[in-house]
Amino acid sequence: MPRLARTHGLTDIQESILATVHEFVDKEIIPRAQRLEHDDAYPTEIVDGMREMGLFGLTIPEEFGGLGESLLTYALIVEELSRGWMSVSGIVNTHFIVAYLVSQHGTAEQKARLLPRMATGEVRGAFSMSEPETGSDVSAIKTRAVPDGDGYVLNGQKMWLTNGGYASVVATLVKTELGAPSVYGDMTTFLLEKTPGFGETAPGLTIPGKIEKMGYKGVETTEMVLADHRVPASAILGGEPGKGFYQMMDGIEVGRVNVAARACGISLRAFELAVAYAQQRRTFGKPIAEHQAVAFKLAEMGTKIEAAHALMVNAARLKDSGQRNDVEAGMAKLLASEYCAEVVQEAFRIHGGYGYSKEYEIERLMREAPFLLIGEGTSEIQKTIISRGLLRDYRL
Repeated sequence: MPRLARTHGLTDIQESILATVHEFVDKEIIPRAQRLEHDDAYPTEIVDGMREMGLFGLTIPEEFGGLGESLLTYALIVEELSRGWMSVSGIVNTHFIVAYLVSQHGTAEQKARLLPRMATGEVRGAFSMSEPETGSDVSAIKTRAVPDGDGYVLNGQKMWLTNGGYASVVATLVKTELGAPSVYGDMTTFLLEKTPGFGETAPGLTIPGKIEKMGYKGVETTEMVLADHRVPASAILGGEPGKGFYQMMDGIEVGRVNVAARACGISLRAFELAVAYAQQRRTFGKPIAEHQAVAFKLAEMGTKIEAAHALMVNAARLKDSGQRNDVEAGMAKLLASEYCAEVVQEAFRIHGGYGYSKEYEIERLMREAPFLLIGEGTSEIQKTIISRGLLRDYRL
C-alpha cells in the first residue's frame, strides 16, 4: 500500500478488505477503465467482481446477509474504487445510501424484504431528491404524493439519478401536504420499486434514458418521470409520512463523506500518474522530477491529499460513533473536492502536451474531477452548512 492516505487504527478485517479491493482495482479496474470510459460502456464484468466480493452488502447488517461494516470502511473502499475509476464507485454509492436509509429508518418489513437482496446486489438502489428547477434548494421540490384510498398517487419529475436505469428501488423525496409548521415537515421519502431498465419500468414511472455527460461515464445518470404512479402506504420509508427531509439529510451526510472519498481516490490516482511521469520524462538532461518547479508541485499535491484524506476519515468516524457530523462532512466534501480539482490540474500540467491526449489517463481525470465540485451539494452549499454550524456552536 502507498505512503499517502494511510488510515491508522484499522482492524485486521478492515485491512484485509482494503488490501483485497486495492488489488482488485489494480488488476481489474485500471486496465479496463480507459476503454470502457471512452466507450461509455457499462462495466458489467467489474460489477460482477464487486458482487462476488460482497461489496454491495458492505454496510448492510450481518442479520440481513451483509458484512456489517462501518461507514469508515465504506469510505475507504470508495476511495480505492475511485482511484481506479470514479464511475465504478458511483455504481455502489447510491446503493450504499439507500441501504443505509433502509437500515436506519426502514420498517421491519422493509428491512426484511429489501436488505437481503440488496446485500447480494440482486436489488440495486438509487437516490432521488433533485428536480429540474430546484438544484440545491430542496424546499422547492414540486413532485407530490396525494393520498388515494389506502395508498398515494405521485406526480412530478426528478433529475440526476445515478443508477436510475439499473436500480430496482429508488428512495425518492416528495411533497406531502400534511399541514406541518415547516415546509420540511411536509416531505416524505418513498421507496419506489421498479423493473431495471429504461422506459415505463412500473405503471406511471418512466426512466426516459441516459443523460449524456462530459465525464462520469459508464454509469447511467437519468431522469425519472412520475405520472399518476400509485404506491401503497407501505412504500413510505419507515411507514410514517413527514419524516422524509430528515431521513434524506441523514443519507446526504453519508453521501458527502462518499464524495470526499471519491475526491481523495481521484487525487491519489492523479498523483500516481504525475509522480511516475515526472521520473520518466527528461528535459535539460535530467528527469523533470529533479526540477524544483515540478518537485514542489508533487510536494503540494501530496500534502493536499493527506489533508483531504484526514478530514474524510474524521467525518466518517464521527458518523460511526453516532455523533452529528454535518459540519465535518461538509468540510471534508468541500476541501477534498476543491483539492481534487487542483491536484488533477497539476498532474495535467506535469504531463505537458501528453495530458491533452486521450491516450493518457489524466485526460479522463480532468473530466471527472469537476463533477465532485457539484455532487451532493456545491462548494458554496458546503460553506453555508459549515458557517451555520460554526455560528451555532460559537454563538455569543
